[in-house]
Amino acid sequence: MRERANAKINLCLDVVGKRESDGYHELKMIMVPIDFYDVLEILPAKETTLSLNRSYLPINDKNTIIKAINVMKAKYGFDTNFACILQKHIPTRAGLAGGSADAAAAIRMINNMLALHMSTPEMIEVGKEVGSDVPFCLINQPAYVEGTGEKIEPFYCHPDFELLLVKPRKGISTKEAFEIVDQGNDVHPDCMAMKEALITNDYEGIVKNLGNSLEPASLQLVDEIRIIKQQLSGHGFDGVLMSGSGSTVFGITKDSALLEKAMNDMKAQGHFVRKTKILSGVRR
Repeated sequence: MRERANAKINLCLDVVGKRESDGYHELKMIMVPIDFYDVLEILPAKETTLSLNRSYLPINDKNTIIKAINVMKAKYGFDTNFACILQKHIPTRAGLAGGSADAAAAIRMINNMLALHMSTPEMIEVGKEVGSDVPFCLINQPAYVEGTGEKIEPFYCHPDFELLLVKPRKGISTKEAFEIVDQGNDVHPDCMAMKEALITNDYEGIVKNLGNSLEPASLQLVDEIRIIKQQLSGHGFDGVLMSGSGSTVFGITKDSALLEKAMNDMKAQGHFVRKTKILSGVRR
């Protein structure tokens, strides 16, 4: 069985505060899946293995795919093993949830392969044990997300703009970004306004409400983020923002010629670059 594992971007991310009970941050986010993905194939096997096309990634239980399989085995008591083959395209430490997307794909596939009949809430419970972005990646639709990532309200939208992803060589540790944001976060974008703008296809509203509480912190860690933002704005993108904890920056535009020119320029500078779009989700 083979499945795509879609990356995500955050069009709006508000760090509301830090919980005293467990130290986790309460968030409000607008998360959207994009047409950029890893490809995961899983087959029954005598032992569980993982092979992939990136030598720098772990193939043991530190990998989110193996972790997801182990969590499912513990919860559902099966002893089936799997050969997992991953074609990795989404960069790591990028704010695109590549590892979470891979884990979500594994959960969905194993649920189907073994006929476990897991409900969406049950899959989300498994996903929470693997990583905070896995529940969203399991839903894989535009959504308003709260809490630490486990409260998800999907909605339908059909944006008519294009995206350019640009990631500098240096990535960012999510943990480190959150530690810095605690030193003073005064950026609180309006995620509900972004949701409304997406649903009504209000392009000006989408551009106006782009925002990310983590961006000022991540700019302290990787100065190239600031430079890339300036360059994309200089190219004429209507909106430019860092996704998640970074270090990927995205620009939005309806001008295909502008996007192509910027893409070539950013590639020439040695950055990771991808042209993509938002996936609409299911109309309800």
